[in-house]
Amino acid sequence: MKEESPFTYRDALQFGLIAGILVIFISLVGMVVAFNERYIVAQTITLGQIIVFLPPLTLGYYGARRAKGRQGSKGLLMSLLLGLVAGAVVAGFVILGTSVNLRTVFINAAPKLFDVLTFGRESAAAAALWAIAGGGLLAVLGGVFTLLSSWLRRALVMAITSVVLIGILQELLNITFGSRNWFKPVNEFFFEQKGLSWTGAIVIFVVTVLISVWRTFYGDRPAKAMSRMSPQSQRSIQIGSLVLGGIILLLVPRFLGPYPSEILTTVGIYIIMGLGLNIVVGYAGLLDLGYVAFFAIGAYTMGILTTVGKLSTMEWSFWLALPAAVLLALMAGIILGIPVLKMRGDYLAIVTLGFGEIIRIVVLSDWLKPSIGGAQGILQIPKAHIGGYEFKGPEQVYYLVLFGIALVAFVAWRLRDARLGRAWKAVREDEDVAEAMGIHLVNTKLMAFATGAAFAGLSGAIFAAKLGSIFPHSFNLIVSINVLSLIIVGGIGSLPGVVAGAFILVGMPELLREFADYRMLMYGALLVVMMLVKPEGFVPEATHQREFHEDEEEIEADSLAAETS
Repeated sequence: MKEESPFTYRDALQFGLIAGILVIFISLVGMVVAFNERYIVAQTITLGQIIVFLPPLTLGYYGARRAKGRQGSKGLLMSLLLGLVAGAVVAGFVILGTSVNLRTVFINAAPKLFDVLTFGRESAAAAALWAIAGGGLLAVLGGVFTLLSSWLRRALVMAITSVVLIGILQELLNITFGSRNWFKPVNEFFFEQKGLSWTGAIVIFVVTVLISVWRTFYGDRPAKAMSRMSPQSQRSIQIGSLVLGGIILLLVPRFLGPYPSEILTTVGIYIIMGLGLNIVVGYAGLLDLGYVAFFAIGAYTMGILTTVGKLSTMEWSFWLALPAAVLLALMAGIILGIPVLKMRGDYLAIVTLGFGEIIRIVVLSDWLKPSIGGAQGILQIPKAHIGGYEFKGPEQVYYLVLFGIALVAFVAWRLRDARLGRAWKAVREDEDVAEAMGIHLVNTKLMAFATGAAFAGLSGAIFAAKLGSIFPHSFNLIVSINVLSLIIVGGIGSLPGVVAGAFILVGMPELLREFADYRMLMYGALLVVMMLVKPEGFVPEATHQREFHEDEEEIEADSLAAETS
């Protein structure tokens, strides 16, 4: 086991400075004031206040966790010191901002910002003391979380997250269900004009805690009961669950309406891409930063083959052009895979990044403008249709995206435990050992690139049919970064993790369109927090979870042995 250096007072000071600087940074970029307009609970707790709380709370937890296994009771003391330092840094910023006009340099350093940071305290001394005490309290609360049992810690985090999430979704819920009779009493109980009511917040918190506790202690009872059934009964229950889940998914657009369905279709396209990149990165361990190239190839193939006009006269149907788009993307994956077979790590990432940029530049070039439109893109791409049913609106396109997700998820699920999937995982762990065991590295890597590229081509074809027009700016590097990020956040190598990551990184920003300017900043912050607190992802694969928590399990085992001896 790798020895981890103890968490010292110097580390606490450094982490406190980092926490304080983070609070100042998110304040000066305007996030605090912008997010402060969105209330979470009864015009009392705002989203702006929550993001101010997060740095000392998160780093207090991380510092106490570092100290817990090696220094025992010093964990809370370290958290307190960390929080006091963070609060002192913020207090210094508040005193400076209230005595000097910082708006000449930082436009967001307005009086409203300091009202949020000091909770309306007018006295500079009172505001400074409030900031120091608040920082210490938040960091200690983060440290206290390390003392709780894992099931209780998990329950509290889920409950707090549920309250914040439902508070954020108030406007969307009103837009979606406001005209329905059953929603009015529900809305009056759970919500006030701005934010959750205290009664509604408490009910959501308690119910979520109870559900989490039940899942921890009794959640395995249905599985145990099912294991005692006959194989025929188990099969019937599985089929019945799948049918019920399918019916629910089919009824979702009718229940939600156009705007949520549009968000779901966008999330669904990223899920398809995520499942493809998860094969390359999660299964085979090959870092691909040019994944958007295959997405673009699928979209442009669909546009060229189905559009009627000066760019094309083929006039294929969507269903006829779809296999061609997938096949061309697959061939592009093989073409990319052949020259990079011997590359690993950073070198592979750079080459794939270059491939993605080559495709983007070619699409923009005048050389292929007569065929693919250049910067003007391809317009009037016909919608997909089956007989007389046309997938034109978001509520109809939802079913097309759902079909793509079901197809790709089934293939990825079957490949995961197949011989090829096990070969990918062996290559991910150690290429030399995998080759010594008889795995053909060339074929295995090419299959990973080809399969992931085919999935991206499928998502690109659906994307083109959904929008009806495509332009080169839709296929920038940021698309590859987004897909890679959702895999990391959801859990590398985990199929459910891809879905969770897509909803977190794609769905949530779509729901918070007024904060779109801070999307990339939130991406980066979330990735940093995830790497510190939950590096295996929200829904991790079993192998990765064991790898990341092996040291913690050994520390707990050593502590238990010391207590019993």
